[in-house]
Amino acid sequence: MTTPAAPPPGRRNGPMALMLVSVIGGMLGLSFAAVPLYRLFCQITGYGGTPVINAGASPGVSDQRITVRFNAGVHSAMPWKFTPDQRQVTLRLGEEGMAFYTAINPTGRPITGVATYNVTPDKVGRYFHKTACFCFDEQTLTPGQEMSFPLSFWVDPAIADDPNTRDVKTITMSYTFFRTLDDVSTANVGPHVGAAPAIRTGVP
Repeated sequence: MTTPAAPPPGRRNGPMALMLVSVIGGMLGLSFAAVPLYRLFCQITGYGGTPVINAGASPGVSDQRITVRFNAGVHSAMPWKFTPDQRQVTLRLGEEGMAFYTAINPTGRPITGVATYNVTPDKVGRYFHKTACFCFDEQTLTPGQEMSFPLSFWVDPAIADDPNTRDVKTITMSYTFFRTLDDVSTANVGPHVGAAPAIRTGVP
C-alpha cells in the first residue's frame, strides 16, 4: 500500500498564515474601535464619571437639592483661555440647570479644539444627565475670538435612593479642551490630543 505524499511545506503553511492574518486584522480592528466604543459605553452607563448624554426630559423634580460645581482646563498644547462663567449652582434634583463656559483664542492664528468631560465623584456619573453640551464637537476660534459654550443638565432624583450616592451633596463638572490632531499637525506644535495631558485649569 502506497502512503500518500505529504503536501509541500508552502501548501501546509498557507491556511495557518491566512488564519493568523485574519486574527491580527481582527485585533487591529478592535483596537481602533475600542476608544469610540468605550466612550459610547461610558455615555450610556455613566461608567468612570462620564455623564449620560442626550438623556431627554427629567422624570420629575424632588425637593432635595444638590450643588454642581464647574471646572475648566486646557491641555498644555492648547493656548486658549478657558473658564466657567459661574463657580457653582444649587438646584433641586430633577430640575434642569444651565451653565456657560467661555473660551478665548489669544493667539494670532485660528485654532481648532475639542472638549472632553467628566464628573466627580465618579460614582454619580450615571445620575448626571446632559441634555445639551459642546463636548466632542470641533470648535474653531479665529485670532482673538471669544466664544460662549452652553451646558444644560439635570441630576436624577434616583441619586438620593442609591445607598452608594445618597450621601453626595456636591458634584463637580469638568471640561478639558485639547487641540485637534489635524490642528496640531498643521501648526507643528508638539504633543497632540493622544498624548498624556498636562492640564492647566481655570475657575472664576
